[in-house]
Amino acid sequence: MSETFVLIHGAWHGGWTWRPVATELRRAGCKVFALNLPGVADGADPRKYTLADVVDYIVDFVDSRDLRDVTMVGHSWGGYPLTGAAQQLSARLRKLVYWSAFVPNEGVPLIEEVPPAYKETFTDLAAASGNNTVTLPYEIFSTAFIQDAEENVRKLVHSLLVPHPMQYFTEPVASARPSELGIPASYVISGDDISLPPGEYAFMPRFPDRLGDVPVIETPGSHEANFTRPAELAQTLLKA
Repeated sequence: MSETFVLIHGAWHGGWTWRPVATELRRAGCKVFALNLPGVADGADPRKYTLADVVDYIVDFVDSRDLRDVTMVGHSWGGYPLTGAAQQLSARLRKLVYWSAFVPNEGVPLIEEVPPAYKETFTDLAAASGNNTVTLPYEIFSTAFIQDAEENVRKLVHSLLVPHPMQYFTEPVASARPSELGIPASYVISGDDISLPPGEYAFMPRFPDRLGDVPVIETPGSHEANFTRPAELAQTLLKA
């Protein structure tokens, strides 16, 4: 029986950003669903939805298709809606995989989990946007998110990113350790991920620690290894 993956994208992304990885997983015989979450599709109204709506969308997607024995993967910001949805889908889930992802603490929004410089930049950009969205500056994306790609690739991928609703950064989700829900979990970290700086605000070890005693697996590449090292990332997700 083939494994079923539900892939949750990060901020500024969409289901399309999983395509290179999804292709590799399907070649391995897996069934793969790469979701396009509400408010971030091209042309969508970013002010229409809350983070709770995103969680509900994931739950409805899995329930309505009667998906079972699901491995759900969340990337970066996607760790927030992944965690919220897992608590309603525990009976349908085989495993949770957090890939270079935020693992929320109860009542704490993502904006409080990033370095102060990011918080200030995102707040200012949202205030100036006219629709409460954050557009990721190219300099940050190029040097900290996808630094392992050629310049033309960096520019192309950045041009495809979409503004992210600020409320998705400022609203918390209900949080529980997967072990409390009876769901196995693992944490995958990209070895060259510098999107969060070393130290207090780094992914490691604070986010895996919040999951409890779970495997931590390194995969090659940057925060955007879905573009730069998709075959290796797919193999890591299969092992995770």
